[in-house]
Amino acid sequence: MNADEYANLERVEREHWYYKGKRELVSRWLQRVGALRPDSRLLDCGAGTGIFAGMMRPACRVQVLDDHGESLAILRQRFAADEILEGPITAIPAAAGSCDVVTALDVLEHVPDDVGAVREMHRVLRPGGIALVTVPAMMSLWSDWDEGLHHQRRYHSAQLRALFDAKEWEILHWNYTNVAVFPLVWLVRRWQRWRKPAAGQRAEDRLPPSWINAALLRIYVGPAMARRCKFPAGVSLLLIARRR
Repeated sequence: MNADEYANLERVEREHWYYKGKRELVSRWLQRVGALRPDSRLLDCGAGTGIFAGMMRPACRVQVLDDHGESLAILRQRFAADEILEGPITAIPAAAGSCDVVTALDVLEHVPDDVGAVREMHRVLRPGGIALVTVPAMMSLWSDWDEGLHHQRRYHSAQLRALFDAKEWEILHWNYTNVAVFPLVWLVRRWQRWRKPAAGQRAEDRLPPSWINAALLRIYVGPAMARRCKFPAGVSLLLIARRR
């Protein structure tokens, strides 16, 4: 990401409904699939500001991985040296089979070689270990926000699932998330193609009024915890897979 995007992220990430909701639903899904024990080792790839990994500390042992200087500077203020791995997700500096859980939350879309990234996640997981990824969905939503964050792509569900080869992975769950706001986001993104806002002035950069923020949080997390209802579209995708 651009350096100013890290500043924007650090400013809103703790309370903004999208980021807070994503952390909540990811932690709940990890508990639901029985991925976490106190002695489990969770590696959060592309950890950014480290808020998610810090939140998971009471549930398991955590390590963070990143290769951006701005992110690493923040992570060094929040984690011990042995909790920080420096490098790309396509070449994780960790031993094979050394992790119980690997997360990549809105990371794969940044990586030109997303196939190689998933291959590395498989390598560092022990047999039976869990990978959980979230990605932005639907290329129809492509906007300046994606460009500012240096996204390579947004995903369709079949495209994301294809990264997790059935010979190497058992997909436990996948679904579109952030479903309720999809029509509104689609309209806003279309408008932004004509009138591009400056960084810091986009809706994604601002914290809504508290009552709106709380309502959006609930309509984001609730449907995202559904087991059987597969949504046809959404702003994001979540996938959980077990290493064979």
